[in-house]
Amino acid sequence: MATGQDGAEAENTARAQVRALARCQLLSLHSLVVSAVGALVVGALMLLPIGVGRPLLPGAAQALRRASDRGRAWTERWTGTGISPPEPLPPADGPRSRRAVRILGDDGFWRDLRWSWLEPWTGGLLVGVPLWLVAFGLFGAVVQPFVWPWLGPNNWYAFVLVDSTASMLAAAVLGLLFAGAGLRLAPAALELHANWSRRALAAPYTTELVRRIEHLTDTRAEALDARADELRRIERDLHDGAQARLVAVGMALDEATRLLDADPAGARALLREVRAGSARALQDLRDLVHGIHPPILTDRGLGDAVRSLALDSFLDVHVTAELPGRLPVPVETAAYFAVAELLANAAKHSGGREVTVRLTHADGTLRAVVADDGRGGARPEGGTGLRGVARRLSTVDGTLALHSPPGGPTTVTLEIPCEIRSEIPSPSPSRPPCASSSPRTSSSSGTA
Repeated sequence: MATGQDGAEAENTARAQVRALARCQLLSLHSLVVSAVGALVVGALMLLPIGVGRPLLPGAAQALRRASDRGRAWTERWTGTGISPPEPLPPADGPRSRRAVRILGDDGFWRDLRWSWLEPWTGGLLVGVPLWLVAFGLFGAVVQPFVWPWLGPNNWYAFVLVDSTASMLAAAVLGLLFAGAGLRLAPAALELHANWSRRALAAPYTTELVRRIEHLTDTRAEALDARADELRRIERDLHDGAQARLVAVGMALDEATRLLDADPAGARALLREVRAGSARALQDLRDLVHGIHPPILTDRGLGDAVRSLALDSFLDVHVTAELPGRLPVPVETAAYFAVAELLANAAKHSGGREVTVRLTHADGTLRAVVADDGRGGARPEGGTGLRGVARRLSTVDGTLALHSPPGGPTTVTLEIPCEIRSEIPSPSPSRPPCASSSPRTSSSSGTA
């Protein structure tokens, strides 16, 4: 079994190296395109004094921005290194000369231009090293054995003089080593290129700071609105539920007090109603507290709290939680109610019968994936449910990604940056576990 796993891992590693080498080749060709586009922009800038460059500059700047956006997208998709884009170029309204002036005042344009001239000499060289090693190695291992007799007496391959069959075999082995080294260096070259691209293409710190302030302002306003809505809901539930029942209990107690001497049987009947009313008021208060912050979330953590949602759902819900510890309270609360809303949406609108929920924490991020086998076609702008989930997540810097093609299935991925707060405590003896005896990695399902 171990040998088979080692072989599978070696095969996956080899595929990853070949994939990285192909991406290095694509980046090297892209650097040539970027250099050409940068030269076009410089030509438009040089023609500005005579007026010819004014109509050319907006188009050239737009082509350069498309090239830089492609570089950012490739870097994030291939290495996971996110690069914040600059502000969009000025819109194509008004006279071209005025737009050219606005482009000249755009900091992102000059950053892209600087990157276009440095990319072939830095990023292109970084990804070119493994390509050169592989090409040179293949020449020594594949081409050299067939052509060395015709290459003359000074046929050197690296530090090997190829003038005999033995030296040719040595050169072939050396070529294989060069090719292997190039394959092994390809992933590292991609990572180095990603770091270089992030330094060269990322928006300036001031732009990032402004965006952060705007994001915090928006999320703060949304959090205040959500808090106000929650307070109104609590007040309404208290007024219509527990408060009304407690008032009825007080009136029934007054009536029972008056009937205690004259009609003991009637008083006992009223006291029984009082007991039933107090029980209903207590249940209303419990439901209200559960809607604010479920006790199981405090006692057992996010994994068991989501399993309790699975047990209450009439769908077949399978929960897998791989959480190495407890998360911050705001994160657990936001994730719990987000999953609850997604399960409710699946029950109301998906038409499916089975839902899977997977909770994981890796690289400082809580990830919750909720997938159903319904009809699909969900849209973030189609209703208030997903917008409410996204708004709740934004208060803790969380994101929501929806994939719901027509015909299904629907997959919603929630990501919240957070760190593990503490280890998961042992189950309390007074409260039985929800689904599994293992609190770290377990799964459960709930059906009606």
